Amino acid sequence: MTPLRAVVALVGAGCLLAGCASAGTDAAKNAKRPSHHVTRTTTKPHAVVATGPDCPLTGTPAPHGAVPRRSALAVKVDNYPTARPQTGLTAADIVFEEPVEGGITRYVAVFQCRGASTVGDVRSARNIDIGILGEFGHPLLVHVGGIQPVIDNILSSPIEDFELGDYTTIIQNRPGRVAPYDTYTSTTAVWRMRSTADQPPKPVFSYTEAVPAGTPVKSISIPFSSYSPVVWKYDPTTRKFLRFYNTKADRLSNGVQNSASNVIVQYVDVYYGPWLENTEGGLEVQANLYTHASGNAIVFRDGVEITGKWSRTTLAQPTSFTTTSGQTITMQPGNTWVELVPTTVGVTTTR
Repeated sequence: MTPLRAVVALVGAGCLLAGCASAGTDAAKNAKRPSHHVTRTTTKPHAVVATGPDCPLTGTPAPHGAVPRRSALAVKVDNYPTARPQTGLTAADIVFEEPVEGGITRYVAVFQCRGASTVGDVRSARNIDIGILGEFGHPLLVHVGGIQPVIDNILSSPIEDFELGDYTTIIQNRPGRVAPYDTYTSTTAVWRMRSTADQPPKPVFSYTEAVPAGTPVKSISIPFSSYSPVVWKYDPTTRKFLRFYNTKADRLSNGVQNSASNVIVQYVDVYYGPWLENTEGGLEVQANLYTHASGNAIVFRDGVEITGKWSRTTLAQPTSFTTTSGQTITMQPGNTWVELVPTTVGVTTTR
């Protein structure tokens, strides 16, 4: 794959859509990173974190009693039916499912406390990734390609661009897979390539073992499209929601079913353009996730449903999830899936 060209200056709508900082190279952005140490806590939704007993993005005990001194790492993972089964998602702290062109979805799998020896398949970046990842500080975004306006916006944001095609030595091509669904990598290998990616993110959620007041729920149906008829079913034995496509279990390449301690439905207003994303005429999917943005939300944990709102004012600010009365909605310690659901999609539950 041809290496990315040097970053160019952004003008007009492109910069507005990305919430851009001044354009600059990776080296210039790395030089601006703070190196100070801060104190960790998980009792407040936006508390700062460095070394401590709990992982900032899951609220669970950190490996070996300390949070790894590394930035969040996000991998763009395909979810077209031909790309399934995926690999490595169970090691992610948070997985975002985003709508893209043609009624399909893609994943932004965010790793920090744990990593995956193999994760993928890795696909191209989207402009909506900037809004998703800005709350993690200076995360690495691992992807393969992307249209030039999107790449320019990523390079001019706080996100650290990691074009996997420029690092061929850490690409894994798995047997039995064909292009473009055969590109994988290792999170450990990516972190090693960027030694300056050493700033753990702040927590983006509050965590409690106590279950908030809510309505009992057995399953959640999110019909993104015929390609992704997502269903989550609660398993009281494991205190997790299990993921399905209609009635078929959503399993990874090792046979393990995708599951989550918390499932968040975040309703977003989706629009399209101004750029063509592919040769078939599909327009880039856009959504305002951070510029004085807000909407309805539903949090599912421990077999209950808590309805409320989400809001966010700036790119760096974590998304706030609150009840209709304004109280912070706490998550169960563990991994979280955030479903970015267009407001035109009807989510239903069974009780």
